[in-house]
Amino acid sequence: MRILVFGATGASGILIVRELLAKLQSPTVVIYARSPEKLPEDIATNPQVIVIKGELDDEDGLDKALEGSDVVVSVLGPIVTKGPFHPSGTPLAKAYERIIGMMKKKSIKRLLALGTASNADPADKFSLKFSTLVAGVATFARNAYKDVVAWGELIRKEDDLEWTLMRVAILTSGESKEYAAGYIGASNIGTFLSRAAYAAFVVDEIERREWVRKAPMIASV
Repeated sequence: MRILVFGATGASGILIVRELLAKLQSPTVVIYARSPEKLPEDIATNPQVIVIKGELDDEDGLDKALEGSDVVVSVLGPIVTKGPFHPSGTPLAKAYERIIGMMKKKSIKRLLALGTASNADPADKFSLKFSTLVAGVATFARNAYKDVVAWGELIRKEDDLEWTLMRVAILTSGESKEYAAGYIGASNIGTFLSRAAYAAFVVDEIERREWVRKAPMIASV
């Protein structure tokens, strides 16, 4: 299986790549990154990893990265510490639009993409803690909020894609890989998720396909 990962140089992305390499049978992991020098040595030197340097608006680079891929995993998202200063104009949604368009041309159907609680789902129920969290983001990081909502809406419209919008709230550095997946308002869905558990979900979903064309909220248990 050949898996293309966007956002692999971040804290979550690194753990996801390691989990893919550890748990899947003979995978090839392609990393498309603007700054591949940020990759730790164990990933950068792994013979099952292919690293391609490029920007999200570089169609030649994207074309090379997508070639032959079976699954696209994207953890592209606003940088939390820069939330209030996220650029206007929904740049990440535009990047997703470009990537999805190129996936279609290459008949790549499987996409697992980062989402957040700002991506409301019809199956969600009221939750004061999640409502407060989303309201805070919408107020103090308006551009980031608009971008997240925009790419979520874009992905949901893609009936030809086998997409999963992996919604997360507050990511932590905890080591537990135990998680629950469901919808906002359920008693077992809290606001915290360890990055290790997030990585475990990605691998499980690639193998089990339990959330195709769905947007689960993932939480640590």
